[in-house]
Amino acid sequence: MAYTTIDDPTIYFNTKLYTGNSTTDTGITGVGFQPDWLWVKSRGAAESNFLNDSVRGAGKNLKSESSGAEGTQTQDIKSFDSDGFTLGSNDGVNDSGFNYVSWNWKAGTSFSNDASATSVGTIDSTGSVNDTAGFSIISYTGTGSAGTVAHGLGSTLSLYIVKNRSSAAAWRVFVSSLGADKILRLNTDSASSTDTGMWNNTLPTSSVFSIGTPAQVNTSGENYIAYCFAEKKGYSKFGSYTGNGNVDGTFVYTGFKPAWGMFKRTDNTADWYIYDNKRNTFNVLDDRLEANNSDAEAADGGDGNTVDYVSNGFKLRGSGGSMNDGTFIYMAFSEAPFVSSSGVPTTAR
Repeated sequence: MAYTTIDDPTIYFNTKLYTGNSTTDTGITGVGFQPDWLWVKSRGAAESNFLNDSVRGAGKNLKSESSGAEGTQTQDIKSFDSDGFTLGSNDGVNDSGFNYVSWNWKAGTSFSNDASATSVGTIDSTGSVNDTAGFSIISYTGTGSAGTVAHGLGSTLSLYIVKNRSSAAAWRVFVSSLGADKILRLNTDSASSTDTGMWNNTLPTSSVFSIGTPAQVNTSGENYIAYCFAEKKGYSKFGSYTGNGNVDGTFVYTGFKPAWGMFKRTDNTADWYIYDNKRNTFNVLDDRLEANNSDAEAADGGDGNTVDYVSNGFKLRGSGGSMNDGTFIYMAFSEAPFVSSSGVPTTAR
């Protein structure tokens, strides 16, 4: 069997850098596909993390650092295009002369599940799925009763992120390596906590994920969006590691050379750090952005929170407590698989 089925990860995930011009109807091309989940962040200014997706529709904003309900803004993301996206004139995504990063994921196949008709799950869901890449965007309406939601992927989820669109409520993150009774909050720096009700103390299956009755995931009549991920060898990895507090830091095997990674300490407070291969073109990677903050891009600054992306994983290169001293979870996507489907190994950075 081939090592991977995805020799070119950029057809499913890609980072695109651009410079703003404050002009409406600015087309950003070169992504390589129509993005279905689009995350935009100003690098040089304290602006929000703007999260848009094709299921909710262009102009429907959520902000990863905020618990706020979904907003509508026609001058942020105006459309999802075949090779990128079109911007409006708002400073958060298109301020003249400022540099931006966009992280782009492809789903693309329409999905709909009538739970009563299919007997899959107990709550109806719709969305967009990409089984090859192990990614789906799922929309559902809360019932106020514990239940299950079809995710459309046909393989067991390793991580999913849920946001209440209708009301102010914190983001909730499930990570399989933490277990069904643990939660993280994307919009805060808080450590993981025990909550047996959030996921109904039930692990996801190859067809559904479980939710309890908390308002963050299941208020009756309110609308929710879930970003769902299943691991794909050579393309994506979602897991945990323990730091060693040393400049010769922990190495984590992913099975690919990472293009993008997000890291979160779970046993203590720490920000959600994001590093990618377009803003940091060589090791050591130290230009970070944070999902839970609107801060501008920051370099290491001597705080020891740095990382190398290598041919088969990542290695921590500092002793900082936000990356390499304690216990952590991570999600990572590939620049190139460690070995291609034809047996060709990738090169290091």
